[in-house]
Amino acid sequence: MKIWTSEHIFSHPWDTVVKASFRKYPNPLNTAVKGIDVIDREVKQDGTLQSHRIITSEWGLPKWISNILGLTSSKICYASEFSTIDPFKKEMTLKTRNLTFCKELSVEEKLTYFPDPTQPNQTLLKQEAMITVHGIPLSSYIEDIITSTISTNADKGRQAMEFVINKLNIEMQEVRDGISKSVDDLKAQVKRSIPEEIDIPHAHFNFAPNFSTPKS
Repeated sequence: MKIWTSEHIFSHPWDTVVKASFRKYPNPLNTAVKGIDVIDREVKQDGTLQSHRIITSEWGLPKWISNILGLTSSKICYASEFSTIDPFKKEMTLKTRNLTFCKELSVEEKLTYFPDPTQPNQTLLKQEAMITVHGIPLSSYIEDIITSTISTNADKGRQAMEFVINKLNIEMQEVRDGISKSVDDLKAQVKRSIPEEIDIPHAHFNFAPNFSTPKS
């Protein structure tokens, strides 16, 4: 069994990172993930959002390992992911376990996102994986290779997150620009509808007191 751990800091608020996580794929910077299907999603009574998804991916393993594990030529693998978002604690947890060739190989991965305790406007990602190969030759060596693959994919995943976050920021800026332009257009339209000079007739009032002697 091999245990792999890693930490990474995103220079973005937790809310932004969570949004990017759900829009992470498809992504040109990490093409290993081919599809994600939502099986179930529900807001629990405690206010947390819990989701179950099936992830379809392609593992870049050497051919001889794929043959030992019984992978087909397509190398398509499936994994089950359970996630929980707690908006009150500001914590998102994702737990993933492989469904393909699970009799020969077990890969359990956990990702936790929460605000960096030292920099609240940044987000800390703690990532860990437990890899176990059993019942096949060279199990320890294969575990090392799979661990290295997970590490490489984790780096690509972080780059993919930055790609999505940048895309989100561009979309938000376009929305802000659109709102600003709409307001400016409305102001210009209102200004055009009002004449430059409006003549308002002035009434003349005589407020001088009348001291004349009343007639008898």
